[in-house]
Amino acid sequence: MSGFIAGLCVAILPLLAAGFWLGRRTARPQNLGGLGTPVEHATFETLHTASLAAPPLRAGLTEETARKSARRLRSLLGTDALCLTDQKDVLVWDGVGGHHRTEIMELLAGPLESGRGEAFPLTCGAPDCPVRWAVVAPLTVDDRVHGALVACAPRESAVLVRAAGEVARWVSVQLELADLDQSRTRLIEAEIKALRAQISPHFIFNSLAVIASFVRTDPERARELLLEFADFTRYSFRRHGDFTTLAEELHAIDHYLALVRARFGDRLSVTLQIAPEVLPVALPFLCLQPLVENAVKHGLEGKKAPAGKSHISITAQDAGAEALVVIEDDGAGMDPALLRRILAGEVSPSGGIGLSNVDDRLRQVYGDAYGLVIETAPGAGMKITARLPKYQPGVHSAGRLPRE
Repeated sequence: MSGFIAGLCVAILPLLAAGFWLGRRTARPQNLGGLGTPVEHATFETLHTASLAAPPLRAGLTEETARKSARRLRSLLGTDALCLTDQKDVLVWDGVGGHHRTEIMELLAGPLESGRGEAFPLTCGAPDCPVRWAVVAPLTVDDRVHGALVACAPRESAVLVRAAGEVARWVSVQLELADLDQSRTRLIEAEIKALRAQISPHFIFNSLAVIASFVRTDPERARELLLEFADFTRYSFRRHGDFTTLAEELHAIDHYLALVRARFGDRLSVTLQIAPEVLPVALPFLCLQPLVENAVKHGLEGKKAPAGKSHISITAQDAGAEALVVIEDDGAGMDPALLRRILAGEVSPSGGIGLSNVDDRLRQVYGDAYGLVIETAPGAGMKITARLPKYQPGVHSAGRLPRE
């Protein structure tokens, strides 16, 4: 899909440039500024103008995005006026002749229903109004009409009809990209909700049981564990932000491990080696905690006391442009073939720990090269490596959650 959209953009831009040049060549002489021929200059100016109009449209079709992009779109066409509409209203009118808004919306009923562009003469009693003709080009995403681009001019023009249609196609591509971005965001949010739902009920039950066991024998210890439990659950179910920092994620892991240690005592030992310079790195929310929970489950819970001891190591190292996080346990390990099926979503892991969820989200945010690297074999424990770029466009932490 993304390759098709990119190809469509490449195909449309030369047509936009030609339309822009034809519309501007007789308006006023151009200062070429060393760019070569008039067509080459028009191509450069078209690309530059289109690049300025694109960012607002990537947020969807709203009054604000229409207002921010309308002037650039009118510049592409060289018309006296241009408006963008949704299915019901004019979102923005740029240029002269704003009193034609109501008439335009009345004329749009047919094109919005059919999805085909049309041109209409306009009626106007103002002798000094240059707007006498309107070209309507629907804006479509996935064969659904979202609105229209309307270019207004003093007279009918076949060039304007063609150019308006191409600009509308380019705008539709931007709106389709916006729709894909929104779908990706919804998918990430849904996966976070699914991951929250996978937080083991047994862990919650066991944590509360451990806290209850200390209420009479060691009330202060019970109080400390209750605060650990409250902080961990509060972080896990927070409502703002898709991303957090490595420092905050490790802080939540510390709360989790405090509760686990209270249950298993000296059967569990944990080693942490964290480079201070990677603590501010942003990463997807609830990305590392499920990996630690997986290490506890497969490294300890299947072993029998008193001999069943387990060691978990967590390291975070500075690796130039990346932070390298490694979580390793000495537990039962797993058949690599079964692990591949779990990561592919073909089977559900016992206990519902979200390895595949974390792997999918890392790939969605950073690309396929940043999926989890897992080394394991039956009886050989498990080593999970996550590479986190220190900077990625769109990846920003929402900031530390204030205490209530």
